[in-house]
Amino acid sequence: MVGKVEYKRGTDASVINQGLFYLAWLMDHRAEFEYLVRDRLGVTSASQVLWSGPRLICIAGDFTRYDVHAVREHRRSIDLVRYRLFGSDLLGLETVASASGGMQVARRARRQPVARAAADVQDAAMRKLAGAVDEVLLGLGDGVNRVERKTYRAYQRLRNIACVCPQRSKLLVYLKVDPKDVDLVPGFTRDVSGLGHHGTGDLEVKLRTVRDVERAQDLFRASYAAA
Repeated sequence: MVGKVEYKRGTDASVINQGLFYLAWLMDHRAEFEYLVRDRLGVTSASQVLWSGPRLICIAGDFTRYDVHAVREHRRSIDLVRYRLFGSDLLGLETVASASGGMQVARRARRQPVARAAADVQDAAMRKLAGAVDEVLLGLGDGVNRVERKTYRAYQRLRNIACVCPQRSKLLVYLKVDPKDVDLVPGFTRDVSGLGHHGTGDLEVKLRTVRDVERAQDLFRASYAAA
């Protein structure tokens, strides 16, 4: 697969735009690139170059929330990878955001008008709830990043603060909080240590309304402090 890696030492607002520019240049010069591969690596390697799904990988010291948003909105395949130096000989790489290219085409759903209207109302309520959670978690402090996973959304500092798993009519949030330090409320908070679930964290918080998000803010802050 064809890919372009763009590296920046620190945080750079133009890293994605520059990477996309160079990727477009590479796609416009396919013949020259294939000739170079054939000359350096041989005919077999040149024949294995795939142009159907080019990917841009941006590596930098950090990214802004605007970079993460741009990746989600863009139609290209883009990875944002943050690096960290540990001492003089250790390097850590962490994927901050990843998106696959191409437009997602929604399947036509055969619903009755009443059922469709009810589903639309529920979807709108869930989007509002997810937006409220997103605003609170990103506003906890500097260095909080949102990372889209396959089955959940993670909010991280150096490690996960919260993992948000969407359900049909609620959000399940898993926090880095010891359940033994919390007065558990049935239907709202639950000890899931030792239980399998998506994401990480031993305290499960069940959110159905924006008011639940307000109730959970102290727990969010405790998880941020623990991370």
